This record gives sequence, C-alpha cells and structure tokens, in this order.
Amino acid sequence: MTKNAQRLSQVVSTFGPGAMVDLPTRSVVIGGLELWDMRGGSFTTIPEPRLTMRLEQLLKSQGRLADTKHLSLRTPPVTDGRPGQFLAGIAAPVFPAWFVCEQVETTTVAGKPARRRRLVRWQDLAPAGGRRRFVFDNGDKSEVTPIRFVCACENGHLQDIDWRWIVHEGQSCQEPMWMEEKGTSADPADMTIVCGCGKSRSLQELFQPGRLGNCRGERPWLIDRDPNGCGQKLKLLTRTATNTYFPQVYTVISLPTEEDDLTRLVDSVSDELNDVQSIQEIAEAKRFNSRLRATLEGYSDDEIFARLQRLREGAIVEAGGSPKVSEFDVFASGRSEIGQNSPTAKLYAQTLPRDAWAASATRVNLSAIKNVIAVHRLREVSCLYGFTRFEAAPTSADGELEDIQLAVRGAPLAQDADWLPAIEQFGEGIFIHFDETAIREWLTRNATRGRHDELMAGYGHWSTRFSGQAPQYPGTAYVLLHSLSHALMAEIALDCGYPASSLKERVYALSGQDGAPQRCGILIYTATAAHRARLAVWSERRRDLHKSSRAHWSDQRSAPTIQFAPITNRASTVATVPPTVPRATAACLSRRRAARCGIYFWTGHCWCRPWQRTMRRCLNQLSVSGGEACPR
Repeated sequence: MTKNAQRLSQVVSTFGPGAMVDLPTRSVVIGGLELWDMRGGSFTTIPEPRLTMRLEQLLKSQGRLADTKHLSLRTPPVTDGRPGQFLAGIAAPVFPAWFVCEQVETTTVAGKPARRRRLVRWQDLAPAGGRRRFVFDNGDKSEVTPIRFVCACENGHLQDIDWRWIVHEGQSCQEPMWMEEKGTSADPADMTIVCGCGKSRSLQELFQPGRLGNCRGERPWLIDRDPNGCGQKLKLLTRTATNTYFPQVYTVISLPTEEDDLTRLVDSVSDELNDVQSIQEIAEAKRFNSRLRATLEGYSDDEIFARLQRLREGAIVEAGGSPKVSEFDVFASGRSEIGQNSPTAKLYAQTLPRDAWAASATRVNLSAIKNVIAVHRLREVSCLYGFTRFEAAPTSADGELEDIQLAVRGAPLAQDADWLPAIEQFGEGIFIHFDETAIREWLTRNATRGRHDELMAGYGHWSTRFSGQAPQYPGTAYVLLHSLSHALMAEIALDCGYPASSLKERVYALSGQDGAPQRCGILIYTATAAHRARLAVWSERRRDLHKSSRAHWSDQRSAPTIQFAPITNRASTVATVPPTVPRATAACLSRRRAARCGIYFWTGHCWCRPWQRTMRRCLNQLSVSGGEACPR
C-alpha cells in the first residue's frame, strides 16, 4: 500500500468525503463523489435492494436525489497497479491553505523566551518541488506543515480561518504574520498569532462564541459553496481531532432469497437493472451488457421483468420499517437450515439442537434462551450516506436511520450523484435468541426497576442537551442485551483467538407499541472484505473439528494446537502451545505470531464450546446478581 492510499473500508467510514487526512507533505480533504475516478472497471456495483431502497427514500425526502433518478451502490475506485493501466483514485483538494514554517525564530515576550514560526499561505510557497517550501526574503528556505486549526459549523461546512481578519478585526494589513508559542504543551492559551504591524490575537480567544464570524457555507470537498447559504456561527476545530468527522453509515445483513433460481440470479444483478422500467428495456439491457446476457441466459424477458418487479415490491415494503425486524425474523425462524450452503449464498445458518449447547448436567438455568443459531456465512453491506462534525448524529436502537435534525445536520457527499459508496464484507458468527417472556418478567423485578430508574435519570440529564425532542430511550432490555453482548465478545476474543477489534455486534431489542420487548436477540460476528472462499475453507475445517472436538478435549494431558494457514498457499503448519501456558497468554502469543507472519489463524477449539461456557458463566452471574444487567 502506498503512502497516499486508503483501504476500502476506511473510505466508507473514517476517511470518507469531507474528512481531513494528513499526507506526508500536506493535509487534504477527501473529495466528493464527483471527484472520484469511476471510469472503466475501477468499481463494482453492490446489489442490496433493501438498503438501496431505504437510502433512496431518505435522499429524495431531503432533496439530495431527483425524483426521476434511482440510487445505486458502488465500491470506491480501486486499481491493481498493473503496468499500463490507468490509476483510478479519489481527488483530494489541499486543505487547509495556511501553513507554518518549520524554521523557528527565538524572541522575548514580557521578559520570557518564546518561539515563533512564519505563517504563510499556499500561494506563497515555492512552486518548484510541489509547493513544499517557503523562500524567505534573504533566500533561506524552510519546510512547511499545515496549520493545526480550522473552523467549521454544525451544518458540516468547513473553511480556513481568515487569520488577517481575526488579528486586525476586519482592517486591511499585508504585513507578515507569525505563530508564537510560549510553552511546551501546544495549548491554545500559550499560542498567539502575531502580525508585523504589532497586533496579536491569542488562540484562546477563538473559543469564544461568534469570535470567528459567520459561516460562508464553504464545502472544500465539493469545491463549492452551499447554494442555500449558511447563517451558523463558526467554531474552532483542531484539524486532527476526533470530532472533525463522524461518518453516517447504514449497515444491513443480507437475507437469503427463498425462491427459485431465476429470482436469485435477478437479485445478484439487480443493481445493473436499476433503470429498467419495462420488458423492452430488459432486452436492451441484455443487448449492451454481456454480464447480464450471460447471467440471465435461458430465461425470457417477461420472466426476468416479473422477478425484478417482485424484488422491488418486497424492498419497498421492507424500506418502510427497520431492517432489524426482517433480519431477526429470519434468524429466529426456528428452521434447521437458513439459506443455502453454497459459496455464493448471502446467508447460511443452522439452528443448533438444544442438547448441543444446553447440557443437562449444567446447573445454570438456560430457559431464558430459546435458540442458538450458528451463522456459518453472512454478508454485511455498509453504505456511507453523509457525515457530521463536532458530534455524532444520534443513533437509533432499532436500526433506523439517525434523526440528523436533532443535534447536528448531516452534510452531503456530492452535489448531484445518483450513487453512494458502499462495501460488502463476508463473515460468520452466532445468533442468540432470547425468550421475550423471560425478559419481560426480568424487567418486573424490584432490583431491575431500581436500575431502570437510575438509567432513566441519566437519560433525562443527557436529553437536556437537545433543543428539540431527544432520541428515545433504547429500553432497559437493550441495556441487558448490550451488556451481555460485550461480555461475550470479551470472552470470545480470549477463547477463540479473535482480536476484540475484529468482532461486531447487532443487538435486537425491538419493542411493540406498548413498549414491551417483542424481539430479543444478539448477533456477534466477524466480517472482512476478503474473498468469501477463505471463509468457506475456515468453516469447513471448523466443522470437521466440531465432529471430533469432544474427543480432542477429553484427554487433559494433550496440549491444544493452533493451526496457522498462510494466505498465499494455505499450507498448514502446527504450533503447539504448552499446557502450562494460560489460555489468555496463549491467545496473545498466537496473535503476535500471526501479526509477524502476515497470516490469519484459527484456534484448535470449536466456537460453540467456548461460547457455550461463556454464555453459561454470564447467565449464572446474571441470575446470582439479583437483576443486574451483566457483570463487567
């Protein structure tokens, strides 16, 4: 990976359009979608009708997408770096345009030594060498670094600070300016902007409301100004702070298509049929698209259009509600097999028999769990549809889109684009379906009610920060499931060899109109952008281990083995951890070894067994604690 490259997942999350990124020589802001090089085969479309239809409704309601257009999901542009192939990428305008020279001048302020550095603009830099140096009047040259401070507003607009206007309070002056530092902590109180005319301004004063003036609606990632203008007061923003960019990402778990082969084929190419509105257009699309023609060969245009209409109608119905409802209903269906066990399947899971995870010899009461579902293969699609600054938009516990009008306003990714950046990741995990009746009974306990009152008091204090209506309280049932989910994830990271950062969760605590929980479950999974074939090999080996896991662990004198499979040729080598090494230490050793070798690994014990032990231990502590949500 080159110095100026980002991963696909980073572009759809941390470093999307509007985010500031430090490069080796300067700082840039990631350009909007119009500045993405989407020529030729630099991208692929991602078919996910549920997600596409939901975001299309959102953008049209906000005026960001014309009523006559249809939304599509695309991956960011990628290139394989082959000789002679054009390099697809994302244009990133330079921002900020003010720089500080690295050459330090010493001076004395109020009898104390101070350091100061010249403050210069982009156009003042020497063109030779890519504008990396400033040439002083005496011929000396100095490297420059972008200034640390910019300003923004709650609408997401971003602009340079007009340092001359700030120092001179609107008066014209062309004398040189310096950034003067008195201390060693880089605190704004110890930093002052000094002009050659004698005027100065402490950076501490810039935190005062309205001191930076009104926002002009500048959007450097789109290289324009907001046509609607902006009347917000500007706020000081540190360029490298975490509150400069909060991505708004919508994520769904792909669900299987429980119909015939034609429906599955049409679903796989639905993104390329977005603009098709008639049977005649099906024929035209097949004529000019060789992939469509090969995929749908052998089926009539009438049949293809009928399946396409059925998929759209289903997506419209699901787009009106939370995606978590559909996902929960699929996982909690109780079917022995969910989806198809094929390499191209979006979802394949098995509902485990109760005796596989609830042993009769255990003393823990597991009646609060209805089913445990082993998810062998899943597909997660995440789409970036906006961002905020200063604070993240309030999230919804039921999986709905954030209500971005409550505290901050989301900024657009493009001026007029009919697509959004998205990525698909493949993984596996486990889903735990809880008995909703048991959860409702737990909520009626005195200890639980006391804890609920404490949480509501905290929620009431937090909600006062909103000028309008605050986001709804997610519910104490959500707190219970979320706490248990994190306890399980911590144990899985140790027992199963997964780094904690690679585990994800989806908490299903969906309530009815009366506020009582109606759907309760936890999905813990790991997903990666790597090809699904790796996961298929992993699942196959894990299934083989599951058959012999009882015999493997029956002999306590044998040491557990950790299999390491290189990504390139999958040739296995075995590293044995001595039985005297604690399990947590062994997991750490395994992670360090994998990091050095550049390989992925899986532990010699089956997922179900450590998760079974962890679940029993957490539930046991839960029942003993007298109603606490979950032990830390």
